[in-house]
Amino acid sequence: MTIEELKNKKTALGLTNEMIAKAADIPLSTIQKIMSGATRAPRKQTLEAIEAVLYTEEQHRLNRTVETSPKGSGFAYEAPSGSSTPDMVREAVPAYNAAPAGKKDGEYTLDDYYALPDERRVELIDGVFYDMSAPAVVHQKILGDLHILFRECADAHEGTCEVYLAPCDVRLDMDNKTMVQPDLLVICKSYDLDAKRFEGAPDLVLEILSPSTRSKDMLLKLYKYQNAGVKEYWIVDPEHEKVLVYDFREENYYPETYDFDSVIPIHISDGQCSIDFSRVNRALKKVREAAGR
Repeated sequence: MTIEELKNKKTALGLTNEMIAKAADIPLSTIQKIMSGATRAPRKQTLEAIEAVLYTEEQHRLNRTVETSPKGSGFAYEAPSGSSTPDMVREAVPAYNAAPAGKKDGEYTLDDYYALPDERRVELIDGVFYDMSAPAVVHQKILGDLHILFRECADAHEGTCEVYLAPCDVRLDMDNKTMVQPDLLVICKSYDLDAKRFEGAPDLVLEILSPSTRSKDMLLKLYKYQNAGVKEYWIVDPEHEKVLVYDFREENYYPETYDFDSVIPIHISDGQCSIDFSRVNRALKKVREAAGR
């Protein structure tokens, strides 16, 4: 988007500079200068970060029915008591009917997680359960192909990194309140092969967006992964055929945006490995053509 398009989108969504600065993790003064026109040639990465926030909120509003009860889903802007002006971003938590009784969101622990029925796939983030519905076929096709490509890179260089795909439990924060299941993860440190879960932050995490996980993956998990010590985070968007790559090792991190025909470097490999995403895209097109789409 151009700066003018960003300004128009911001106005249409009713967002303030403060909201965008908080969601994009960009200094408020930088947002104010860009939106006022004081900065005539802002950094590309900064514009992409702002666009990602606006894009997420726009898609979110298209896909959700706003609810104020805990049964709502996705992120919403919550006004402070007595005010009609949005003030903060919150996660409207999906209800999980099988959660143990006698506790409320934020109080669930790993004991509750392991007490759930085996057939129910969920994530526990900061003491809150999030249902994980079965992924679509396109999600699984992309994940399978990416697992092969990442494994090819790891095997070609005979390094210490290993590649795993969901479902794998990751006790991200090494506490009693969070257990996630990334779509794909890369581990470049020693671990217990006989353990039932990975402990701590993986070196690289990849999530493939779906309508039910878009907000969680692009906002909640983004900050969880960054704060936990994940070095690199890939977000794959099948609907818009885009890949966002965050290199959290950079002090002022912003996502790099690639299309599905790009060769995407793996930053933690320090230039040794890259993923030719066009191979994934060609495979997708082949399946769609065979189906007459």
